[in-house]
Amino acid sequence: MKALLRIVGLVAAAGLAACEPIDVDLGGGGGAGGAFSRGFVFVRGDSASTRNVFAVDDSGDPNTPLQLTTQGGAYSPTVSRNGRSVAFIHRTGSVHELQVVPTTGQGQPSTVFSSTSTACTGGCTNFRHPTFSPNGQTIVFTLDRGSVTQLARVNADGSGFQLIPNSSNYFFGPTSFTSDGLGLIAAGSSYSRSEFEYLLHVNLANGLTNVVANVQGADGAQVILSRVAVSPDGSRVAFDARTSSGSRIFVGTIDGQQQIFDITQVTGKLGVTDTYPSWRGNAELGFLSDDGGSDNIYRVSASSVRGSGNLVLVVPKAMEPSYGGQ
Repeated sequence: MKALLRIVGLVAAAGLAACEPIDVDLGGGGGAGGAFSRGFVFVRGDSASTRNVFAVDDSGDPNTPLQLTTQGGAYSPTVSRNGRSVAFIHRTGSVHELQVVPTTGQGQPSTVFSSTSTACTGGCTNFRHPTFSPNGQTIVFTLDRGSVTQLARVNADGSGFQLIPNSSNYFFGPTSFTSDGLGLIAAGSSYSRSEFEYLLHVNLANGLTNVVANVQGADGAQVILSRVAVSPDGSRVAFDARTSSGSRIFVGTIDGQQQIFDITQVTGKLGVTDTYPSWRGNAELGFLSDDGGSDNIYRVSASSVRGSGNLVLVVPKAMEPSYGGQ
């Protein structure tokens, strides 16, 4: 059932420039930063070959992050809800691999599924947007089969690979599990693999897909970009959307039928790119912003309104952050 977004028109809370700067240490690795139980994982690296996954615990020092990989080629990390494992896409030339690595900083990445596998009939390429199920046992990600974009799921131990049926022929982008683990809220499009105008509900049992919202025109939103995130209690969804002057984070409320009926902007300075929202519990969001000329992770109340938000700098020099743990 399609439901249009009703916008309340709330914009940027507080200027990011008011936050105190944090020194950046690009070292890390091994046991730096202490143990991880809950916090952000993210990518650092100035080139494809140096992109690695790092983690900072909520109680840790953001200047000495825990380095989880050293092989480079890491993209789109996502941390499990229990905080014990990170899934990410590893790219080497034309080969794409879905890999997992423990958050201890001591283990090595292992491959869950590869684009070279014969289990994906017709050939699979361009892996992206991995996301863990609430129990951490299943990973869903997006891939291409020729000109077709599909969602796939696989157990975290590498077994049980399946392509999720796509009878409606949508192009899929980033996804997030519903709280019961039985479905997904996904960015999707009827015409483009990079211009996502819809939020969709996907039934994992049969692939049945319903449009639950059209984000275009929603208080300046044009298309969804890099992240869709359902809150831990399953009541709300956050996503980033391109606007005419950068991009912003939006928050919607979901009822029992996954209908989005209300959206609130929680950030949005003109010309600033705010992306990659993650829930920190049910009341606060972490996100990436390039305000000030570099990518840093901030946190903000998910119910912020104009002039009332309290933006806090959490981790400097970061890309593609994801929050998890308990």
